[in-house]
Amino acid sequence: MRNKILEELYKNREDYISGETLAVNLGISRTAVWKHINILKKEGYSIKTAPGKGYRLSEMKDKLLPGEIGSSIHNNIIGKRIIYFDSIDSTNNYIKKKAGQLKNGTVVLAEEQVSGRGRRGKEWISPKGTGIWMSLILKPDIPPREGIKMTQIAAVAVCGSIRKLTGLDALIKWPNDIVINGKKVCGILTEMAGELNEINYVVIGIGINANMEHFPEEVGKKATSLFIEGGKKVDRKELLVDILENFEIMYNNYTLHLNLNEVLPMIKAYSAVLGKNIRIIQGKSEKMGRAVDINDDGLLLVEKEDGNRELISSGEVSIRGERGYI
Repeated sequence: MRNKILEELYKNREDYISGETLAVNLGISRTAVWKHINILKKEGYSIKTAPGKGYRLSEMKDKLLPGEIGSSIHNNIIGKRIIYFDSIDSTNNYIKKKAGQLKNGTVVLAEEQVSGRGRRGKEWISPKGTGIWMSLILKPDIPPREGIKMTQIAAVAVCGSIRKLTGLDALIKWPNDIVINGKKVCGILTEMAGELNEINYVVIGIGINANMEHFPEEVGKKATSLFIEGGKKVDRKELLVDILENFEIMYNNYTLHLNLNEVLPMIKAYSAVLGKNIRIIQGKSEKMGRAVDINDDGLLLVEKEDGNRELISSGEVSIRGERGYI
């Protein structure tokens, strides 16, 4: 109901809308409208209240407003339902706790994560109002073995949108990081729950360093932001909407045909590792190799120092460049 109120406020953002009008339009009482408005204010929305006039949503250029985002999305499912938090521990955690209650394609979005994390539980810094911190839940009717490919579809969607809207040379550090000039600008964390022959749900968490102006010294050795690389602030809403729309197109094609044929050329074209000598870190062991290809299933084909070739799956290794992050 609060998202519906936000949509009404956004549609009428040039003027006040009365509590009575909101109540009639939404089929609830004026008291219920008042309670929802107060909750929205506590969540960080700037809503002006004027006796005799009603409510008005203040201009909030640096907020990712669900009503504004939802009205900008032209796809069928993903992002039409948005749950927004001013602050949360982790958007992935929220979805996993509420998975049974959430509809397919629901996006959970936060201005800040206080316990954001990446692969293998690594901390992900998610300061307020500077990035895109979101997770989406999918409930595809596909074999569980296919779920792993969602990460690469998401990576292509993010990489393509960053390139389109910023002109920056974003690349995919196989399989789940987006890098610019050798530094990480986005991480993708995919988690899946299901049974032997059935997927219950897939959660795709996406964290993008959009408008951070600086990082702690140690973090800054490996991380960067779109602002740092491009020299200007990014419209977070525009980027978010473009990513969701790109992802849905590729996701629908993938679930229909159960292959990566459509996105594989982009996976390869955007690759930060193909043709490079890399270190493969697997648990406590480490070996050198050369990334020579990405196969039809999205697995990385590596030629080892002894000349033998090996396929690497996304859940087994970390990739690092010979002398650093790339």
